[in-house]
Amino acid sequence: QVQLVESGGGLVQAGGSLRLSCAASGRTFSTYAMSWFRQAPGKEREFVAAVSRNGAYTYYADSVKGRFTISRDNAKNTVYLQMNSLKPEDTAVYYCAAGSRPWSTIVVHTTSSYEYWGQGTQVTVSS
Repeated sequence: QVQLVESGGGLVQAGGSLRLSCAASGRTFSTYAMSWFRQAPGKEREFVAAVSRNGAYTYYADSVKGRFTISRDNAKNTVYLQMNSLKPEDTAVYYCAAGSRPWSTIVVHTTSSYEYWGQGTQVTVSS
């Protein structure tokens, strides 16, 4: 079992930055690919970014490429999402997720690739 706890959300003006953190319990953090998804009101949960088990590979949704950076620190059991140049359309609840499947860019963006989810943290970007 892996428990995930997100933090770092909040209210920010357009053009601003936030850094989300996701702390994982357990001693097997490095065996999971980690990702961030988000869900806006009335919309489906959508993929944002993913990082492989050792941090060597990353993958981003087109909508955040060049603005967001995902990283992880396996010594601290934590994954991060640095969000820059935020836009009002980035407003959503952000969830981190952990998955044990082998890394594949074909499926890394799908919710079914992840077994464990956090409770989410709200990010609101004002115009």
